Amino acid sequence: MATSEAYIQYVCDQAAGAGALRYRKMFGEYMVYVNEKPLLTVCDDTVYVKRLPELAEELADAQTGAPYEGAKEHYILDVDDREKLLRVLAILEPLIPVPQPRRRKPPKAR
Repeated sequence: MATSEAYIQYVCDQAAGAGALRYRKMFGEYMVYVNEKPLLTVCDDTVYVKRLPELAEELADAQTGAPYEGAKEHYILDVDDREKLLRVLAILEPLIPVPQPRRRKPPKAR
């Protein structure tokens, strides 16, 4: 079951105030960016956050799971708890760098 457009919009509505928000569809699911930093992975209407030591205390009671096959274990974030969501985003935002654009390889000479 893929994430619905309504659910990703709900996640962004709940995160309003955390910074400049946008989301991008990737491989049939979504990545939520705050200030151009990829902070939330949304798969099957579930919000995942990387397991970082800085989040251990805040998310000590959170369930864990993998957003997709082969992924490392992530925290599962309850976005209905808006205050916790905003605290988690405030912790993550300074830790995660803005992704650097990838350079395209020049075509091979024949």
